[in-house]
Amino acid sequence: MAVTLKDVALRAGVSIRTVSNVVNNYPYVTPEMRERVKKALEELHYQPNLSARYLRKGSSGIIAYAIPDLSNVYFSEIGEAILSTARERSYTVLIDSTKGRESERQVLQGLTPHLIDGVILSPFASEPEDLAPRAGSIPIVLLGDRIYDVPYDHVTYDNVATARMATQHLIGLGRRRIAAIGVQESDAHETATSRLRLRGYTEALTRAGLPVDPHLIIRGLPLFNRGNGAKALRQLLALDTPPDGVFCFNDHLALGVMRAIHEAGYRVPEDIAVVGFDDIEDSRYSVPSLTTISPDKEKIGYLATTFLLGRIDGTRTGPPERVEVPCHLIVRESTVGTR
Repeated sequence: MAVTLKDVALRAGVSIRTVSNVVNNYPYVTPEMRERVKKALEELHYQPNLSARYLRKGSSGIIAYAIPDLSNVYFSEIGEAILSTARERSYTVLIDSTKGRESERQVLQGLTPHLIDGVILSPFASEPEDLAPRAGSIPIVLLGDRIYDVPYDHVTYDNVATARMATQHLIGLGRRRIAAIGVQESDAHETATSRLRLRGYTEALTRAGLPVDPHLIIRGLPLFNRGNGAKALRQLLALDTPPDGVFCFNDHLALGVMRAIHEAGYRVPEDIAVVGFDDIEDSRYSVPSLTTISPDKEKIGYLATTFLLGRIDGTRTGPPERVEVPCHLIVRESTVGTR
């Protein structure tokens, strides 16, 4: 038989209302009384009836995390922070891999308020009209780099500045033929991720007085994965003068690039230095370890979840915000060797 608030109240010698205040983390309880109730909760192994609680509130207690590619570890690492933050508030997180515009639209329109209370969305191909608020729509928080003129909180970072930072690092090491891998031709929007990173790359070359060689810019990759990174590097090695540095638009591409460099008989970083983006766990343990741009993924997940739950419970009532989290260049063996 399930333990009730009345059972806990009898064990602690307090009222049912006091137990309820402690369970719901309300501030109207003295520290001494709170400890008595917590001890009784632990002794009786009390489990709150979340279904009843959410029914009373008119919500489901579930939020969605919609991402374009579940195999990309970057999204998984942000997801860990989202799950942790949601769990502290007794929310469950559904994860959906969208892979494109139609699926993103289905997430926003098909998951009704009866199923979920809100969505954290990392859009890959959505247009502004897809994200436009509709009658009865649920709260949404956006992740990622493309800027939409829609009334939602948005957690992002400065892609132009970070790409410029990565390219300047290679230039500072004396590299002069620096390739860029990751421009997606389908990303026609100037505010899309690959376009912003390309802008930072070209700005760094121009400021250093280096030419922007179109042959060193690999375009049209459908996915940012290891296989496409290796394929792109082999294309670059076929040039009359191969690159001596490579900036990859994510770490998966960079890991594939380093493997292809090794297979071709070249050395990293002596012959070709490599920089990635995202600082996924693999980058710290690859051989050589990967120099990369590191966004604060834990903060991204925490802010996105906190913003969304604030919109759901009504404690976040101000205008939508676009918040940029910090990014840092993590220098490892793929650019400076073993020191």
